[in-house]
Amino acid sequence: MFDQRTTCIVVVGAQWGDEGKGKLVDVLAERANLVVRYQGGANAGHTVVIGESQFILRQIPSGMLHPQATCIIGNGVVLDPETLFGEVDELERRGISISGRLFVSDRAHLVLPYHKLLDAAAERSQGIGTTGRGIGPAYQDKTGRRGVRVADLRDRAVLLALLGDRVERANAALAAMGAPAEASLEQHVAMLDQFAPRLLAIAADTGLLVHRAVKARQRVLLEGAQGALLDLDHGTYPYVTSSNTTSGGAAVGAGIGPTAIDGVLGVVKAYTTRVGNGPLPSAASPEDDERLRKLGGEFGAVTGRARRCGWFDATVVRYAVRVNGLTGLAVTKLDVLDTFAEIPVCTGYEVDGAPCDEFPAEVSRLDRVRPIYETMPGWQAPTTEVRRLAELPGAARAYLDRIEALADTPVRYVSVGTRRDQIIEV
Repeated sequence: MFDQRTTCIVVVGAQWGDEGKGKLVDVLAERANLVVRYQGGANAGHTVVIGESQFILRQIPSGMLHPQATCIIGNGVVLDPETLFGEVDELERRGISISGRLFVSDRAHLVLPYHKLLDAAAERSQGIGTTGRGIGPAYQDKTGRRGVRVADLRDRAVLLALLGDRVERANAALAAMGAPAEASLEQHVAMLDQFAPRLLAIAADTGLLVHRAVKARQRVLLEGAQGALLDLDHGTYPYVTSSNTTSGGAAVGAGIGPTAIDGVLGVVKAYTTRVGNGPLPSAASPEDDERLRKLGGEFGAVTGRARRCGWFDATVVRYAVRVNGLTGLAVTKLDVLDTFAEIPVCTGYEVDGAPCDEFPAEVSRLDRVRPIYETMPGWQAPTTEVRRLAELPGAARAYLDRIEALADTPVRYVSVGTRRDQIIEV
Protein backbone atom coordinates (compact mmCIF):
# COMPACT_ATOMS: atom_id res chain seq x y z
CA MET A 1 0.00 0.00 0.00
CA PHE A 2 2.98 2.32 0.28
CA ASP A 3 3.39 4.65 -2.70
CA GLN A 4 4.30 8.28 -3.38
CA ARG A 5 0.98 9.54 -2.00
CA THR A 6 0.51 6.98 0.78
CA THR A 7 3.38 7.07 3.24
CA CYS A 8 1.68 6.75 6.66
CA ILE A 9 -0.47 3.63 7.04
CA VAL A 10 -2.39 2.18 9.98
CA VAL A 11 -2.86 -1.60 10.28
CA VAL A 12 -5.86 -2.58 12.41
CA GLY A 13 -7.73 -5.75 13.19
CA ALA A 14 -11.25 -5.64 11.76
CA GLN A 15 -12.77 -8.45 13.84
CA TRP A 16 -12.09 -9.55 17.45
CA GLY A 17 -8.30 -9.63 17.21
CA ASP A 18 -6.02 -12.54 16.26
CA GLU A 19 -6.61 -11.75 12.56
CA GLY A 20 -2.95 -12.04 11.56
CA LYS A 21 -1.92 -8.39 11.90
CA GLY A 22 1.61 -9.39 12.85
CA LYS A 23 2.18 -11.04 9.49
CA LEU A 24 0.75 -8.08 7.54
CA VAL A 25 2.84 -5.62 9.52
CA ASP A 26 5.87 -7.81 8.84
CA VAL A 27 5.11 -7.79 5.09
CA LEU A 28 4.59 -4.01 4.96
CA ALA A 29 7.52 -3.31 7.30
CA GLU A 30 9.92 -4.54 4.63
CA ARG A 31 9.27 -1.18 2.93
CA ALA A 32 8.91 0.95 6.07
CA ASN A 33 11.33 3.33 7.74
CA LEU A 34 9.43 3.52 11.02
CA VAL A 35 7.09 0.99 12.66
CA VAL A 36 5.05 2.28 15.62
CA ARG A 37 2.99 0.28 18.13
CA TYR A 38 0.31 2.71 19.32
CA GLN A 39 -1.89 0.98 21.95
CA GLY A 40 -2.41 -2.13 24.05
CA GLY A 41 0.06 -3.99 26.21
CA ALA A 42 1.65 -7.37 26.69
CA ASN A 43 -1.75 -9.05 26.39
CA ALA A 44 -1.46 -9.05 22.59
CA GLY A 45 0.86 -11.42 20.76
CA HIS A 46 1.80 -10.93 17.10
CA THR A 47 3.16 -14.09 15.50
CA VAL A 48 5.56 -13.90 12.55
CA VAL A 49 6.96 -16.99 10.82
CA ILE A 50 10.23 -16.62 8.90
CA GLY A 51 11.39 -19.84 7.29
CA GLU A 52 11.37 -22.42 10.05
CA SER A 53 11.52 -19.80 12.82
CA GLN A 54 8.55 -18.40 14.71
CA PHE A 55 8.65 -15.09 16.58
CA ILE A 56 5.94 -14.07 19.05
CA LEU A 57 6.15 -10.37 19.90
CA ARG A 58 4.04 -8.89 22.69
CA GLN A 59 5.45 -5.39 23.14
CA ILE A 60 8.03 -4.86 20.41
CA PRO A 61 6.63 -3.88 16.98
CA SER A 62 6.77 -6.62 14.36
CA GLY A 63 8.97 -4.39 12.20
CA MET A 64 11.93 -5.25 14.42
CA LEU A 65 12.45 -8.33 12.23
CA HIS A 66 13.49 -6.05 9.34
CA PRO A 67 16.96 -4.53 9.86
CA GLN A 68 16.21 -1.22 8.12
CA ALA A 69 13.20 -0.38 10.29
CA THR A 70 13.29 1.76 13.42
CA CYS A 71 10.67 0.63 15.93
CA ILE A 72 8.75 2.75 18.40
CA ILE A 73 6.52 1.90 21.36
CA GLY A 74 4.20 4.89 21.53
CA ASN A 75 2.63 6.79 24.38
CA GLY A 76 -0.67 4.94 23.94
CA VAL A 77 0.89 1.63 25.00
CA VAL A 78 0.97 0.45 28.61
CA LEU A 79 4.43 -1.02 29.01
CA ASP A 80 5.48 -4.05 31.04
CA PRO A 81 9.25 -3.61 31.53
CA GLU A 82 9.85 -7.23 32.42
CA THR A 83 8.10 -8.50 29.28
CA LEU A 84 9.77 -5.87 27.10
CA PHE A 85 13.32 -6.73 28.08
CA GLY A 86 12.56 -10.44 28.04
CA GLU A 87 11.66 -9.95 24.37
CA VAL A 88 14.70 -7.77 23.72
CA ASP A 89 17.05 -10.39 25.20
CA GLU A 90 15.37 -13.23 23.28
CA LEU A 91 15.60 -11.38 19.96
CA GLU A 92 19.26 -10.55 20.57
CA ARG A 93 19.90 -14.20 21.43
CA ARG A 94 18.34 -15.19 18.11
CA GLY A 95 20.52 -12.78 16.15
CA ILE A 96 18.10 -9.83 15.75
CA SER A 97 19.96 -6.61 16.50
CA ILE A 98 17.99 -4.14 18.65
CA SER A 99 20.71 -1.56 19.28
CA GLY A 100 19.75 1.92 18.07
CA ARG A 101 16.51 0.65 16.54
CA LEU A 102 14.05 0.65 19.47
CA PHE A 103 12.64 3.70 21.23
CA VAL A 104 9.98 3.93 23.94
CA SER A 105 7.80 6.96 24.61
CA ASP A 106 8.70 8.67 27.86
CA ARG A 107 4.95 9.40 28.16
CA ALA A 108 4.02 5.69 28.12
CA HIS A 109 2.53 4.31 31.33
CA LEU A 110 4.03 1.30 33.11
CA VAL A 111 2.29 -1.96 33.96
CA LEU A 112 3.51 -2.89 37.44
CA PRO A 113 3.08 -6.03 39.58
CA TYR A 114 0.22 -4.52 41.58
CA HIS A 115 -1.72 -4.04 38.33
CA LYS A 116 -1.58 -7.79 37.73
CA LEU A 117 -2.83 -8.50 41.27
CA LEU A 118 -5.73 -6.09 40.73
CA ASP A 119 -6.50 -7.64 37.34
CA ALA A 120 -6.71 -11.15 38.80
CA ALA A 121 -8.93 -9.97 41.65
CA ALA A 122 -11.29 -8.10 39.31
CA GLU A 123 -11.51 -11.04 36.90
CA ARG A 124 -12.65 -13.33 39.71
CA SER A 125 -15.71 -11.14 40.25
CA GLN A 126 -16.41 -9.77 36.75
CA GLY A 127 -15.52 -12.67 34.43
CA ILE A 128 -14.70 -10.49 31.41
CA GLY A 129 -12.10 -12.98 30.19
CA THR A 130 -8.96 -10.87 30.52
CA THR A 131 -5.45 -12.25 30.17
CA GLY A 132 -4.58 -11.22 33.75
CA ARG A 133 -1.57 -9.19 32.64
CA GLY A 134 -2.59 -5.96 34.34
CA ILE A 135 -3.60 -4.07 31.21
CA GLY A 136 -7.03 -2.90 32.37
CA PRO A 137 -5.87 -1.65 35.80
CA ALA A 138 -2.92 0.16 34.18
CA TYR A 139 -5.27 2.01 31.82
CA GLN A 140 -7.59 2.74 34.76
CA ASP A 141 -4.69 4.33 36.62
CA LYS A 142 -3.79 6.31 33.49
CA THR A 143 -7.28 7.79 33.12
CA GLY A 144 -7.51 8.25 36.90
CA ARG A 145 -4.31 10.34 36.80
CA ARG A 146 -2.48 8.04 39.19
CA GLY A 147 -0.25 6.17 36.75
CA VAL A 148 3.54 5.80 36.71
CA ARG A 149 5.16 6.84 33.42
CA VAL A 150 8.52 6.07 31.89
CA ALA A 151 9.50 9.72 32.45
CA ASP A 152 9.02 9.26 36.21
CA LEU A 153 12.04 6.95 36.27
CA ARG A 154 14.33 9.93 35.68
CA ASP A 155 13.89 11.21 39.24
CA ARG A 156 14.26 8.47 41.84
CA ALA A 157 12.85 10.57 44.68
CA VAL A 158 9.73 11.30 42.67
CA LEU A 159 9.47 7.65 41.68
CA LEU A 160 9.74 6.39 45.27
CA ALA A 161 7.00 8.78 46.40
CA LEU A 162 4.74 7.67 43.54
CA LEU A 163 5.35 4.00 44.22
CA GLY A 164 4.66 4.35 47.93
CA ASP A 165 1.29 5.97 47.21
CA ARG A 166 0.34 3.61 44.35
CA VAL A 167 1.19 0.42 46.22
CA GLU A 168 -0.76 1.62 49.25
CA ARG A 169 -3.79 2.40 47.06
CA ALA A 170 -3.52 -0.97 45.33
CA ASN A 171 -3.41 -2.87 48.60
CA ALA A 172 -6.48 -1.01 49.87
CA ALA A 173 -8.34 -1.96 46.68
CA LEU A 174 -7.18 -5.59 46.94
CA ALA A 175 -8.38 -5.78 50.54
CA ALA A 176 -11.75 -4.31 49.54
CA MET A 177 -12.13 -7.02 46.88
CA GLY A 178 -11.22 -9.73 49.38
CA ALA A 179 -8.08 -10.69 47.49
CA PRO A 180 -5.58 -12.74 49.51
CA ALA A 181 -2.53 -11.21 47.82
CA GLU A 182 -0.77 -7.99 48.78
CA ALA A 183 1.65 -5.88 46.74
CA SER A 184 5.17 -5.31 48.07
CA LEU A 185 6.72 -1.85 47.81
CA GLU A 186 10.19 -3.37 48.07
CA GLN A 187 9.48 -5.67 45.11
CA HIS A 188 8.39 -2.72 42.99
CA VAL A 189 11.42 -0.62 43.89
CA ALA A 190 13.81 -3.51 43.19
CA MET A 191 12.19 -4.27 39.83
CA LEU A 192 12.32 -0.69 38.60
CA ASP A 193 15.86 -0.22 39.89
CA GLN A 194 16.77 -3.22 37.73
CA PHE A 195 15.05 -2.03 34.54
CA ALA A 196 15.23 1.77 34.81
CA PRO A 197 18.74 2.16 33.30
CA ARG A 198 17.83 0.05 30.27
CA LEU A 199 14.46 1.74 29.83
CA LEU A 200 15.77 5.28 30.14
CA ALA A 201 18.48 4.51 27.59
CA ILE A 202 15.78 4.05 24.93
CA ALA A 203 13.21 6.56 26.25
CA ALA A 204 12.43 9.51 23.97
CA ASP A 205 9.79 11.97 22.84
CA THR A 206 8.64 9.43 20.28
CA GLY A 207 5.79 11.60 19.01
CA LEU A 208 8.44 14.03 17.80
CA LEU A 209 10.31 11.20 16.06
CA VAL A 210 7.16 10.08 14.26
CA HIS A 211 6.24 13.69 13.37
CA ARG A 212 9.66 14.27 11.81
CA ALA A 213 9.43 11.04 9.82
CA VAL A 214 5.99 11.99 8.48
CA LYS A 215 7.19 15.49 7.56
CA ALA A 216 10.15 13.97 5.71
CA ARG A 217 7.74 11.69 3.75
CA GLN A 218 9.38 8.60 5.18
CA ARG A 219 7.29 5.44 5.21
CA VAL A 220 5.60 5.11 8.59
CA LEU A 221 3.61 2.04 9.66
CA LEU A 222 1.31 2.32 12.69
CA GLU A 223 0.61 -1.06 14.30
CA GLY A 224 -2.35 -1.74 16.56
CA ALA A 225 -3.19 -4.63 18.83
CA GLN A 226 -6.42 -6.61 19.30
CA GLY A 227 -9.31 -5.78 16.92
CA ALA A 228 -12.06 -3.25 16.23
CA LEU A 229 -14.74 -5.24 18.07
CA LEU A 230 -12.59 -5.10 21.22
CA ASP A 231 -12.37 -1.29 21.11
CA LEU A 232 -13.31 0.32 24.43
CA ASP A 233 -15.86 2.61 22.75
CA HIS A 234 -16.91 0.70 19.64
CA GLY A 235 -16.57 -2.94 20.66
CA THR A 236 -18.87 -5.46 22.36
CA TYR A 237 -18.80 -3.64 25.69
CA PRO A 238 -18.10 -4.74 28.42
CA TYR A 239 -16.33 -7.67 26.72
CA VAL A 240 -13.63 -5.39 25.31
CA THR A 241 -10.07 -4.34 25.97
CA SER A 242 -9.11 -1.13 27.79
CA SER A 243 -7.90 1.03 24.91
CA ASN A 244 -9.03 2.32 21.52
CA THR A 245 -8.02 -0.38 19.07
CA THR A 246 -9.59 1.39 16.10
CA SER A 247 -7.65 3.64 13.74
CA GLY A 248 -8.66 6.78 15.60
CA GLY A 249 -6.47 5.59 18.45
CA ALA A 250 -3.45 5.47 16.15
CA ALA A 251 -2.97 9.25 16.00
CA VAL A 252 -3.40 9.67 19.76
CA GLY A 253 -1.27 6.66 20.66
CA ALA A 254 1.56 7.57 18.30
CA GLY A 255 1.56 11.28 19.15
CA ILE A 256 0.67 12.70 15.73
CA GLY A 257 -2.33 14.46 14.17
CA PRO A 258 -4.98 12.49 12.25
CA THR A 259 -4.21 14.35 9.01
CA ALA A 260 -0.82 12.61 8.94
CA ILE A 261 -2.49 9.26 8.18
CA ASP A 262 -2.90 8.37 4.48
CA GLY A 263 -4.39 4.87 4.57
CA VAL A 264 -5.95 2.28 6.89
CA LEU A 265 -5.59 -1.46 6.19
CA GLY A 266 -8.07 -3.71 7.98
CA VAL A 267 -7.02 -7.31 8.58
CA VAL A 268 -9.74 -9.98 8.58
CA LYS A 269 -9.67 -13.74 8.67
CA ALA A 270 -11.50 -15.59 5.91
CA TYR A 271 -13.70 -16.77 8.78
CA THR A 272 -14.18 -15.35 12.31
CA THR A 273 -12.69 -16.13 15.72
CA ARG A 274 -12.95 -14.76 19.21
CA VAL A 275 -11.02 -15.51 22.41
CA GLY A 276 -12.41 -14.76 25.86
CA ASN A 277 -16.00 -14.08 26.79
CA GLY A 278 -18.61 -12.12 24.84
CA PRO A 279 -20.89 -12.59 21.83
CA LEU A 280 -19.91 -14.25 18.55
CA PRO A 281 -23.00 -14.02 16.31
CA SER A 282 -21.68 -16.18 13.46
CA ALA A 283 -20.44 -19.00 15.71
CA ALA A 284 -20.08 -22.31 13.87
CA SER A 285 -21.62 -25.60 14.93
CA PRO A 286 -19.54 -27.55 17.48
CA GLU A 287 -18.25 -29.84 14.72
CA ASP A 288 -17.19 -26.99 12.39
CA ASP A 289 -15.90 -24.96 15.33
CA GLU A 290 -13.50 -27.75 16.22
CA ARG A 291 -12.54 -28.33 12.59
CA LEU A 292 -11.71 -24.65 12.02
CA ARG A 293 -9.77 -24.49 15.29
CA LYS A 294 -7.61 -27.49 14.37
CA LEU A 295 -7.00 -26.43 10.77
CA GLY A 296 -6.29 -22.82 11.73
CA GLY A 297 -4.28 -23.49 14.89
CA GLU A 298 -6.69 -21.23 16.74
CA PHE A 299 -5.02 -20.86 20.10
CA GLY A 300 -3.86 -17.57 21.62
CA ALA A 301 -0.23 -16.65 20.94
CA VAL A 302 0.17 -15.21 24.46
CA THR A 303 -2.25 -17.27 26.57
CA GLY A 304 -2.67 -20.50 24.61
CA ARG A 305 -6.43 -20.18 25.11
CA ALA A 306 -8.63 -21.86 22.50
CA ARG A 307 -10.42 -19.40 20.23
CA ARG A 308 -14.09 -19.81 19.40
CA CYS A 309 -14.58 -20.11 15.64
CA GLY A 310 -17.33 -19.01 13.30
CA TRP A 311 -18.02 -18.03 9.71
CA PHE A 312 -17.15 -14.74 8.03
CA ASP A 313 -19.47 -12.06 9.44
CA ALA A 314 -20.08 -9.24 6.96
CA THR A 315 -22.01 -7.13 9.51
CA VAL A 316 -18.96 -7.10 11.78
CA VAL A 317 -16.60 -6.19 8.93
CA ARG A 318 -18.89 -3.48 7.51
CA TYR A 319 -19.00 -1.96 10.98
CA ALA A 320 -15.20 -2.13 11.21
CA VAL A 321 -14.92 -0.47 7.80
CA ARG A 322 -17.08 2.40 9.05
CA VAL A 323 -15.48 3.04 12.46
CA ASN A 324 -11.93 2.69 11.12
CA GLY A 325 -12.34 4.38 7.74
CA LEU A 326 -10.72 1.37 6.08
CA THR A 327 -9.18 1.97 2.67
CA GLY A 328 -8.30 -1.69 2.06
CA LEU A 329 -8.67 -5.22 3.43
CA ALA A 330 -6.14 -7.98 4.01
CA VAL A 331 -7.79 -11.42 4.11
CA THR A 332 -5.80 -13.98 6.08
CA LYS A 333 -6.01 -17.75 6.52
CA LEU A 334 -7.82 -18.37 3.24
CA ASP A 335 -5.98 -21.70 3.12
CA VAL A 336 -7.77 -22.90 6.27
CA LEU A 337 -10.94 -23.21 4.16
CA ASP A 338 -9.26 -25.26 1.41
CA THR A 339 -10.96 -28.56 2.35
CA PHE A 340 -14.52 -27.32 2.92
CA ALA A 341 -17.13 -28.37 0.35
CA GLU A 342 -19.41 -25.50 1.33
CA ILE A 343 -18.68 -22.27 3.21
CA PRO A 344 -21.41 -20.25 4.92
CA VAL A 345 -21.09 -16.45 4.90
CA CYS A 346 -23.07 -14.35 7.36
CA THR A 347 -24.49 -11.50 5.28
CA GLY A 348 -26.72 -9.90 7.93
CA TYR A 349 -28.73 -10.32 11.13
CA GLU A 350 -32.26 -10.64 12.37
CA VAL A 351 -33.09 -9.63 15.95
CA ASP A 352 -36.49 -10.56 17.40
CA GLY A 353 -37.73 -11.30 13.87
CA ALA A 354 -36.74 -7.92 12.41
CA PRO A 355 -33.84 -7.20 10.03
CA CYS A 356 -30.80 -5.64 11.71
CA ASP A 357 -28.55 -3.92 9.19
CA GLU A 358 -26.02 -2.43 11.63
CA PHE A 359 -23.99 -3.89 14.47
CA PRO A 360 -25.96 -3.47 17.73
CA ALA A 361 -24.50 -1.66 20.74
CA GLU A 362 -26.13 -3.91 23.35
CA VAL A 363 -24.73 -7.31 24.22
CA SER A 364 -28.27 -8.39 25.12
CA ARG A 365 -29.39 -7.76 21.51
CA LEU A 366 -26.33 -9.52 20.13
CA ASP A 367 -27.24 -12.55 22.23
CA ARG A 368 -30.59 -12.65 20.38
CA VAL A 369 -29.13 -12.30 16.89
CA ARG A 370 -30.11 -14.84 14.27
CA PRO A 371 -27.40 -14.74 11.60
CA ILE A 372 -28.52 -14.78 7.97
CA TYR A 373 -26.28 -17.02 5.88
CA GLU A 374 -25.65 -17.61 2.23
CA THR A 375 -23.67 -20.68 1.31
CA MET A 376 -20.82 -20.49 -1.17
CA PRO A 377 -19.15 -23.48 -2.86
CA GLY A 378 -15.75 -24.45 -1.53
CA TRP A 379 -12.76 -24.94 -3.80
CA GLN A 380 -11.38 -28.13 -2.21
CA ALA A 381 -7.92 -27.48 -3.60
CA PRO A 382 -4.70 -26.32 -1.91
CA THR A 383 -3.91 -22.60 -2.05
CA THR A 384 -0.74 -22.48 0.07
CA GLU A 385 1.60 -22.28 -2.93
CA VAL A 386 -0.41 -19.66 -4.84
CA ARG A 387 1.29 -16.25 -5.17
CA ARG A 388 -0.91 -14.53 -7.77
CA LEU A 389 -4.63 -13.82 -7.50
CA ALA A 390 -5.27 -15.21 -10.98
CA GLU A 391 -3.85 -18.58 -9.91
CA LEU A 392 -6.41 -19.13 -7.13
CA PRO A 393 -9.20 -21.65 -7.79
CA GLY A 394 -12.27 -20.01 -9.26
CA ALA A 395 -14.39 -20.65 -6.15
CA ALA A 396 -11.72 -19.05 -3.95
CA ARG A 397 -11.70 -15.99 -6.21
CA ALA A 398 -15.50 -15.85 -6.00
CA TYR A 399 -15.33 -16.08 -2.20
CA LEU A 400 -12.91 -13.14 -2.02
CA ASP A 401 -15.06 -11.17 -4.48
CA ARG A 402 -18.06 -11.73 -2.22
CA ILE A 403 -16.15 -10.55 0.86
CA GLU A 404 -15.07 -7.45 -1.05
CA ALA A 405 -18.62 -6.70 -2.18
CA LEU A 406 -20.15 -7.24 1.26
CA ALA A 407 -17.51 -5.03 2.93
CA ASP A 408 -17.58 -2.46 0.10
CA THR A 409 -13.81 -2.22 0.49
CA PRO A 410 -11.11 -3.52 -1.88
CA VAL A 411 -9.08 -6.58 -0.93
CA ARG A 412 -5.38 -5.60 -1.11
CA TYR A 413 -3.70 -8.70 0.33
CA VAL A 414 -4.55 -12.38 0.72
CA SER A 415 -2.60 -14.64 3.07
CA VAL A 416 -2.46 -18.36 2.26
CA GLY A 417 -0.22 -19.61 5.06
CA THR A 418 1.77 -18.61 8.10
CA ARG A 419 5.12 -18.02 6.39
CA ARG A 420 6.28 -14.57 5.34
CA ASP A 421 6.27 -15.54 1.64
CA GLN A 422 2.74 -16.99 1.66
CA ILE A 423 1.07 -13.76 0.62
CA ILE A 424 -0.73 -12.50 -2.47
CA GLU A 425 -0.56 -8.76 -3.13
CA VAL A 426 -3.56 -7.73 -5.21
